[in-house]
Amino acid sequence: MSEVATAADRPPSRLGRDLPAAISVGVALGVVIVASLWFIRELFIVVVAVAVAVSTWELAGALRRGGGIKVSLWPALIGGQAMLWLAWPLGALGVVAAAATTMLACMLWRMPDGPDNFLRDVSASMFTVAYVPFFAAFAAMLVLPLDGTQRVLTWMLCVVASDVGGYAAGVLAGRHPMAPNISPKKSWEGFAGSLIAGSVAGAICVSELLHGDWRLGAPLGALLVAAATIGDLIESLIKRDLGLKDMGSLLPGHGGLMDRMDSMLPTALVAWVLLSTFVPTAP
Repeated sequence: MSEVATAADRPPSRLGRDLPAAISVGVALGVVIVASLWFIRELFIVVVAVAVAVSTWELAGALRRGGGIKVSLWPALIGGQAMLWLAWPLGALGVVAAAATTMLACMLWRMPDGPDNFLRDVSASMFTVAYVPFFAAFAAMLVLPLDGTQRVLTWMLCVVASDVGGYAAGVLAGRHPMAPNISPKKSWEGFAGSLIAGSVAGAICVSELLHGDWRLGAPLGALLVAAATIGDLIESLIKRDLGLKDMGSLLPGHGGLMDRMDSMLPTALVAWVLLSTFVPTAP
């Protein structure tokens, strides 16, 4: 009896999604990314560019469907590509310059439609530009050093470990909701599982892939877990505000591509800052 009551009291788990489809899609995405890194690491920027274009389109569509918000889509799409490709020769300077130009273009694009909801639409355009291509540009910058393949793998393996560890711990032991008003499926037990898995992955990756100190890798992994969790909660807030279950329907078992990018986007920024600061690039 107590066992039944305990199970009923648990927050909803993530078992409701199509798990085989989700795993298949995740593996397929991983194969595409690893293949791009394996052959010519700069091909990874192409993968990021495609993901950014699709995610920007999905987010703009979700804002339109859920809130009647009109994003300056073409400036966001073109400017987003400029951020990624200018990161290659110019680094952070190119990303910032392209982002500022894109934001100005979004304002100008919206002007002919008049003053009604101008601030709302422009603010949403700015958010879209910052949330998707600007954050993703840091993933592109991760791959630019000679050991860029290892840096990208470190970032991605930590995030994947966080997701797997959190899912397993949440399903097996999740009883205390982390943010019930935002994401009822997230539990503190799941977060603890993410922290453990992410920290272990960070220690191993920094030590074995980047030949750094594992004692730097463990907190790196933990910070990436925190950033991934924040990214997940932010997207949950957006979807709840808009009254949507998913950003799109492109990926079976996942929703839209944007539903998979939620944790990757903020962690790309954190990974680039921390690895650039504490783990020297290969000579």
